[in-house]
Amino acid sequence: MEDVLKVYHRPYNPSEPVICMDESNKQLVSYTRPSLPLAPGKPLRVDDEYIRHGVANIFMAVEPIAGKRLVSVTERRTRVDWAIFIKGLLDDHYPNANKVVLVMDNLNTHGIASLYEAFPSEEASRLASRLEIHFTPKHGSWLNMAEIELSVLVGQCLDRRIADIETMRKEVKAWETDRNALGPDIKWRFTTEAARVKLSRLYQKI
Repeated sequence: MEDVLKVYHRPYNPSEPVICMDESNKQLVSYTRPSLPLAPGKPLRVDDEYIRHGVANIFMAVEPIAGKRLVSVTERRTRVDWAIFIKGLLDDHYPNANKVVLVMDNLNTHGIASLYEAFPSEEASRLASRLEIHFTPKHGSWLNMAEIELSVLVGQCLDRRIADIETMRKEVKAWETDRNALGPDIKWRFTTEAARVKLSRLYQKI
């Protein structure tokens, strides 16, 4: 926890941006019959019955200080999917960064080994050399600021039924573009000193 908190309080350095990464999923469902539209004195009426069409995965990366987001919707959440997302993050969005300081949870797909599974050794090594990885502790997902953005995405864009992955990709891309245009940053105020007081029960007594 203290390692992640120290990373969050580093001075801003565009050549070594701090990026938080997380992932979630959304069930794809459609209506079984059309909704009844609004009418004078009558609200919109929606049938509770639905049809499942699988699950889509959402990768989220956010640079808290700069207020930048990158979202990718994929059909799966394998090691290769994660590696492709990270390659796009490094080469397309931060090509001039010497290193990307990446904060994420310690999921089994989130690691350097995934790069070697997805790409030839030389390419995997090149990508790995540009990463400085910091894992959030077990039961410490609240330390990952990408969770905040995932919550915003769900509340503003995904709080309804979406039937197919292509529609979801279009909707999420529109949200990402609009959110980045607004550019709200995340001001993280929880410090190591505060953690030692508030979470003193977790520290060894000497």
